[in-house]
Amino acid sequence: MKLDVTTANMRVLECFSSETRVRIIELLNEKAYNIGELAEALGLSSAIMTKHIQKLEEAGLVATENLVGKRGTQKRCTLKLDQLTLMLRTDSGTEEQSNRNSFTVDLPVGQYSAYEVRPTCGLASSEKRIGMMDDPRYFDDPERTQAEHLWFASGFVEYRVPNYLVGNQAATGFTVSLEICSEAPRYNENWPSDITFAVNGLEVATWTCPGDFGSRRGLYTPSWWVDTQYGLQKTLSITENGTFIDGVQFSGIRISQLNIRAGQELRLRISCPETAAHCGGVSLFGKGFGNYPQDIRVAITV
Repeated sequence: MKLDVTTANMRVLECFSSETRVRIIELLNEKAYNIGELAEALGLSSAIMTKHIQKLEEAGLVATENLVGKRGTQKRCTLKLDQLTLMLRTDSGTEEQSNRNSFTVDLPVGQYSAYEVRPTCGLASSEKRIGMMDDPRYFDDPERTQAEHLWFASGFVEYRVPNYLVGNQAATGFTVSLEICSEAPRYNENWPSDITFAVNGLEVATWTCPGDFGSRRGLYTPSWWVDTQYGLQKTLSITENGTFIDGVQFSGIRISQLNIRAGQELRLRISCPETAAHCGGVSLFGKGFGNYPQDIRVAITV
């Protein structure tokens, strides 16, 4: 992951100003730890350690999941990124070359082109709920394009991705970055869901989300919203080496198998079928909900 050194990214940069947080990253480089184990290793209280982990999680550097242990629920912590490159200067020539070789589009979560959903389900803008709760008919409501948050217990939503390739250009990379989690009534942080990603009808990866998160308020979630608060930021990447989620290979599907070329329809489907081993639904977050101020971001490299 590349990160510009700007004030817009202070949440990440501030994590490295603390020796304790750097030591936490060193420990998590070795293996996963729970809060108590990290606190004991660094000689801190669990309350203080929880605050450090929260900052690292909000910055997207650490991922956590709640697991049932011998003494109740434990929060298991793992590193979310393998590497982070700080960009101190953007060379104009490099930027122009990058612009010629790739394009990025942001898709609002409510701008899907097809859907099939089953309750619990619904949509919300940053200002209000859209239509009636648990009524799939409102996924056709014209206001759906204003949605910053949507959820469903099973089914799919599909997005048409603008294809700006020209001539003989063919995609050499396809990347999707989004905030996502499971869908439980109200919320349940121990609610696994098998979420499948497909491009042009070809299933490329299935990832099991650990839960539906609501125990603390999302950074950008409106104050009036009381249910699911935020998701996990995940990055799906398809290259000639295979399909990866957050740098971990999930399948051998290669970009050449998708045959993404100029003039071709480009569809991204996010689903949780009723037949999944863990049918725990899907919640998606746009820039007005959750912990990350972005919509579904798609980048295509040529």
